[in-house]
Amino acid sequence: MEWLFVLIALLLAIPAGYILRILTLDEIKYGKFYFKLIIIISIILGIISLLIPIDIILKKTLFFGFLFMAIVSFMSWLK
Repeated sequence: MEWLFVLIALLLAIPAGYILRILTLDEIKYGKFYFKLIIIISIILGIISLLIPIDIILKKTLFFGFLFMAIVSFMSWLK
């Protein structure tokens, strides 16, 4: 059941990215580099969060939080 909530939350990142792209169209033109940087850093930190020895609940929260940020940034950056 927990994975269902995580899947729904990650699927909600897609429309959130599209809405962000629509609302910030001018900023995205000048900030494509920063969106790429956010995507790369989020993926790297997500992988690092899986490798550090912390509580499993915190590990999942960090990983899926960084994954959510990467998806939102990717959908905003994608043209």
